[in-house]
Amino acid sequence: MADSPATWLVIPTYNEAANVEAIGAAALAELPEPRRLLIVDDDSPDGTGAIADRIAAREPDVEVLHRPRKQGIGPAYIAGFKQALAAGAGVVAQMDADFSHDPADLPRLLGALRDADLAIGSRYVDGGGVADWGVLRRAVSRGGGSYARLILGFPVNDPTGGFKAFRRDVLESIDLDSVDAIGYAFQVEMTYRAIQAGFRVIEVPITFRDRRVGESKMTGRIVLEAAWRVPAMRLRQP
Repeated sequence: MADSPATWLVIPTYNEAANVEAIGAAALAELPEPRRLLIVDDDSPDGTGAIADRIAAREPDVEVLHRPRKQGIGPAYIAGFKQALAAGAGVVAQMDADFSHDPADLPRLLGALRDADLAIGSRYVDGGGVADWGVLRRAVSRGGGSYARLILGFPVNDPTGGFKAFRRDVLESIDLDSVDAIGYAFQVEMTYRAIQAGFRVIEVPITFRDRRVGESKMTGRIVLEAAWRVPAMRLRQP
């Protein structure tokens, strides 16, 4: 057993059978020791959870959290964060399962915590960007970020970014049970709460790429949820 608190990486999955083994191996190769990879699967009908179990059976640094049904990315992350904190994690990172976030960027993201409490992989700072996106997807992403910054008044260039690393005390300071965003508004809410609590946030440039295989989880319903949840965050007392 390592003496220092481990770095945990939480990856939520739903129908990621084509990606989960490759993303797991790539992420483990970049995580510093002591480390833990937690795959949170929402009862994927394509067998993702069974593949994840096979990975965990041969990799001592991997475990799987099975949830009974699809409940959204926000609740999946919250469940993963709670499990990591209960196990004594010192740092908790998060990333997508579909290679939209490059595991090779993990060392830079984690290294940024030397000067911050929350590090965000940012598409919209100098050196960052997106690839393989059409005009509409770019407009939705840029518009969503601008909307969140306007309503919440916080200086983050990529508030909807989902590639993050938290120091333990950031997650401990947030009442995780009260984080109720289900879709990608979750990313905005977690960053906003960290800023409201006075934590230091840094943005690390990354290139975000469209998924290589599988289907996107972005839907109109997710966009609509963000549209009303963001103002609700502003109304809630910190």
